[in-house]
Amino acid sequence: MKRVKFLHTADLHLDSPMVGLRHLPKAIFHRLQESTFTALKNITNTAIELEVDFVVMAGDLFDGEDRSIRAQAVLRNEMEKLADKGIKVYAIHGNHDHLGAKSVTLDFPVNVHFFSDQVEKVDFRKADGTLVHLYGFSYPERHVTERWIENYPKIDGADFHIGLLHGHFEGVSDHGKYAPFRLSELIEKDYDYWALGHIHKRALLSHQPYVVYPGNPQGRNRKELGEKGVSFVHLTEGGTEVSFFDTADVIWDEIVIDGQDLVSFNALYEKCLNEIDGKRRVGKGVLLDIWIVGLNSSLSDVTEKIANGELLELLQEAEKDEDSFVWVHRLKFTEDIAVDRAELIKQSDFYQELFTTIEEYDDLRDPLSPLFQHSQARRHIEMMSEREKQELVEDAEKILLQLLLKN
Repeated sequence: MKRVKFLHTADLHLDSPMVGLRHLPKAIFHRLQESTFTALKNITNTAIELEVDFVVMAGDLFDGEDRSIRAQAVLRNEMEKLADKGIKVYAIHGNHDHLGAKSVTLDFPVNVHFFSDQVEKVDFRKADGTLVHLYGFSYPERHVTERWIENYPKIDGADFHIGLLHGHFEGVSDHGKYAPFRLSELIEKDYDYWALGHIHKRALLSHQPYVVYPGNPQGRNRKELGEKGVSFVHLTEGGTEVSFFDTADVIWDEIVIDGQDLVSFNALYEKCLNEIDGKRRVGKGVLLDIWIVGLNSSLSDVTEKIANGELLELLQEAEKDEDSFVWVHRLKFTEDIAVDRAELIKQSDFYQELFTTIEEYDDLRDPLSPLFQHSQARRHIEMMSEREKQELVEDAEKILLQLLLKN
């Protein structure tokens, strides 16, 4: 039976700057800075251990168009390890590392094929004669908004057909809308597997054929939560099997703690410690957001120690020198203040006007305008989903009501 085994990865974003995280302890920040390189090395080791035939990389190998020399050197070294094992690599460039960038580039070993700025077909042939056609293109410039899917051919004569595409799945993703496509357009090509890239979350769009976003192999901020890794694909004449392999060195995570039954600071502290231990992963680091909800508003001594950062410092202290650390990155809380909107409106017309304003509010641009004027901050704000924007408004309402009712 004809068969091939390969790894599918995308969005490595090698040498990501980890903006806004320099406040972390030096050792943890360094670990995070190195995490994209560690994930790449884990990908290489996984490919070798599984004895795959080849690896496909579906865009954004590098974080920026300048493609730092160090990032290129590390990638080249890993590709040479694969070359020593006879493993081929097929890669496309995405919007972050497009071909139009003016940067110094290093040569890669002959086992690596980078697709050009036009859709092309390349062949992979096993020793037993099994032939695979791989199709793809690299972004010629950063902003590719045309429907490049229309340029993908289907050429007969191969045992398997694999498409590589770094692009936006229309109607679902909030990510940048580059090289858009509809699922029906992919299925119509009659390929055996679509290796997608661009969004940083795992997503299985179809089983027949498999259409897969593997997500990025290393989370880089609190939006990129949970396990990160690569897809291991086993293509046979009888069908396709896809499984997940973890590659991240540092994991972003979050928990919600119910504070309704916590009656003292010590009880809250012990609860947090238990939750932290439950998130610990051997050999990995975890950056954890904790949200404590429903705290009794009468526990002013407890809320004060949360608000002034004492609890956060206490939780962080023991993690600074841990290899398998769980570093509390953010600690938020809300008090259990019962809000009867109807009763408040009866008390004052002010509340009627306040609630109406909140319900009709739909533009975050004005209050966030200073951030939109900052190039780095604007890049992240524009990626907010509608649900995230709504959560911002809801959080603001809770804080405002807590302050009003306290006073």
